[in-house]
Amino acid sequence: MQGKILVRKNRSEYPATKERAAFVHDDLMVVYRDAPDAGLRAIYFDSEGHTIQYEVHAASDGSQVVFVSGAEPSAPRYRLTYARAGQDRLKIKFEIAPPGKPEQFATYIEAGARRAAK
Repeated sequence: MQGKILVRKNRSEYPATKERAAFVHDDLMVVYRDAPDAGLRAIYFDSEGHTIQYEVHAASDGSQVVFVSGAEPSAPRYRLTYARAGQDRLKIKFEIAPPGKPEQFATYIEAGARRAAK
């Protein structure tokens, strides 16, 4: 769309363990601006039925991008951080704050990603 939106797709395949069957997690995120002078926003959907609306905050030096959902008293709050970790590498951190405690984020998952060779 002529550089107006960014679409991120993810598919994670998890093998079976003694505790659970194998499963696949698919998700989609669209990053956009509501208006030319507005900040970035994002919407996330996944195969588990989650939909999350995010505000997007990018560091001025390009070192990281943080996606934060709004605080609602009866719902969890989410924070997803992508941080540069060297040439063609990222650190990824997903955190969740419990309902009623919107600033008490706890790490749910940490991962890394790298740019695939062309």
